[in-house]
Amino acid sequence: MLSKELKDLEINKLVTRTVYDTFPPTVEYASTEHSKSLNGVIMALKDWGTLHRKEIIGN
Repeated sequence: MLSKELKDLEINKLVTRTVYDTFPPTVEYASTEHSKSLNGVIMALKDWGTLHRKEIIGN
């Protein structure tokens, strides 16, 4: 499942995948410049989550 999700992120240009010639093979994923355009959305979700948690369980 993780492999499929990473493949989808790569297809959508949100991560890059680098394979190193080692044994066993080493694979490294990194966020792209394009993915950084999601920072505002992610911060808004984080802020909403904090408010929601306070609403549900209090301070």
